Amino acid sequence: LMVGMEPSTPQEPELMDELGLNDCCELSRMQRLYGFAICVSAGLFCSFLSSLMWMKPAKFAILYTMGNVLSLGSTGFLVGFMNQLKNMFKGTRLVATCVYLAAMVMTLVAACYWKSFGLTVFFLIIQSLALTWYCLSYIPGGRTAASSCFKSCFGSMDDVF
Repeated sequence: LMVGMEPSTPQEPELMDELGLNDCCELSRMQRLYGFAICVSAGLFCSFLSSLMWMKPAKFAILYTMGNVLSLGSTGFLVGFMNQLKNMFKGTRLVATCVYLAAMVMTLVAACYWKSFGLTVFFLIIQSLALTWYCLSYIPGGRTAASSCFKSCFGSMDDVF
């Protein structure tokens, strides 16, 4: 050790280390790119197929939600799955993430269990809006710009009442 330097203190092990998942999740750059490409392609394919099933709400909801999950998971290959989860649940994205995840679950419940066309459409709309709000959180000033555009197009809600 050099004079004046203190020995480095060991860092606390991360969750991945504690669970022993770091060894199985270490992917090369090329493997990550392949994983991303496969997931995003499968997600886009499911989303495309869902548009062909728009008259069958259960099939539409399953394919649309599966497409969203695959597309969301694809970014985990690029930034790492734990980083993806940490970013999703940061304070600025917490509400959007929770609404988005809940809307995905409720879309599937409404379509497959309740078999309610109206509720399926309602939760699909909520899912799409939450996804948009979530994605805007990654763009600096994105939410502010979207809010401003919305207000300029539709005016403030004070005018309605």
